[in-house]
This record gives sequence, C-alpha cells and structure tokens, in this order.
Amino acid sequence: MSDDAGPADATDSAGGAEPTDSPGADADAAPDAAFLLTRRETPEGTLVAVCDADVLGETFENGAVSLEVEEAFYGSDDAEPADADAVVAGLYDADTANLVGEHCVGVAVEEGIIDEERVLDVGGTLHAQLLWL
Repeated sequence: MSDDAGPADATDSAGGAEPTDSPGADADAAPDAAFLLTRRETPEGTLVAVCDADVLGETFENGAVSLEVEEAFYGSDDAEPADADAVVAGLYDADTANLVGEHCVGVAVEEGIIDEERVLDVGGTLHAQLLWL
C-alpha cells in the first residue's frame, strides 16, 4: 500500500442495494470490542474483514442483493474482538477490506476512510468495501 494513495471505495449499487444517507452517526453508540476483525494475507495483499459482532451469522436482503455475514469469513478462528481504534488501524493496514454493520461502517466513515456516498444499505444493515490504490 502506498502512503500517498487514498482509498477507492468499491461498492456495487446494482440489484437493489441503496446508498445510505448518514452511517457515521451511529458509530459512537458502539461499545468497546463491539466488532470482529479478521486479517488474511492474499496474493493481492492484506484483506481485512470487519463486522459488528451482533450481525455475525445474519443474512440481509434487498431485492436481488443478498449479503451473508458468514462465520467462515468474518468470524473464523482468526477473528479478533476489536474496538473502534483497532478497526481504524486494521483498515489503514489493509490493501482491501469488507465491512458489514452500522457501527463499523460508521467508524470508517467518521475517520474519512470510507466515503459515505459509497456505503450501501442492504436490508437494514450497512456494507462497504475498501480498496487502497
């Protein structure tokens, strides 16, 4: 990851997912260690997956879009309980990231890591993807 590069939010709004208005407002309401954070090394670099702990195992749907917060991806044995500071640090260390949940997406928006115009509302939860260029 280059230090002078900014994030490129990679979200797909086709098929029923809708941009949301203001995800950052709820981030302060998240308690400490309210998130699960997983780091994986891939051929393309470090992939970070973050979710609000309370959405693990849930499925969210909006039209043709279905978002599963799978244990194998977000809550595997490698997942660590994390607070907002750990989420921010993990996102800055990542080459790519997937985030699910109002609170973790809100943290990323408040920190300026994710552009809130790129956040999707999928069936009542927030989803964002991050790609550092």
